[in-house]
Amino acid sequence: MPASICSLSALLCELNIDCEKITHPPLATAQSADDIALHRPGVRLKNLFLRDNYGRRHFLLITAHDALVDLKALSKAQDVSRLGFASDERLAKYLGVRPGCVSMLALMNDTNNDVEVWLDNSIWGDTDAHTLFHCHPFDNEQTWLMRKTDLHTLFAYWGHQPVILEVAKRSGTTIKA
Repeated sequence: MPASICSLSALLCELNIDCEKITHPPLATAQSADDIALHRPGVRLKNLFLRDNYGRRHFLLITAHDALVDLKALSKAQDVSRLGFASDERLAKYLGVRPGCVSMLALMNDTNNDVEVWLDNSIWGDTDAHTLFHCHPFDNEQTWLMRKTDLHTLFAYWGHQPVILEVAKRSGTTIKA
């Protein structure tokens, strides 16, 4: 059974992690926040749940909210057979959330560490420990503003070792790294 927002809040208290919690209308996509002109401090994110061609490996890619990711180039760069979007069923099985609710916090539900975490260097690499990142707590009607250092604490607690990588982006038909 997937973790609840209450159990996530309890874990944050146990680990002495504090965050600002914002309630808002449902935001299923990064574009949804733009549509209602929702402005919050920190780094807005796009969270993509991916799988390899065979469905044996699963990845949570965290990138900029407005990034157009070139999955073909990313597959090649990471030596993964044809990346694609994982199904809603896989999303529920591995991260315990429904579409539109994916974030780094959903890793709490990946108790077997089946999901590999990829963080885009363009949003993660040059930020300091106190940079705030927008995360849905299993629900897209809330955004929790989490400090980078606190996300590192959670990754370690859950046994996840994120990979920081350069994510190829596309602009029309041009790839820019």
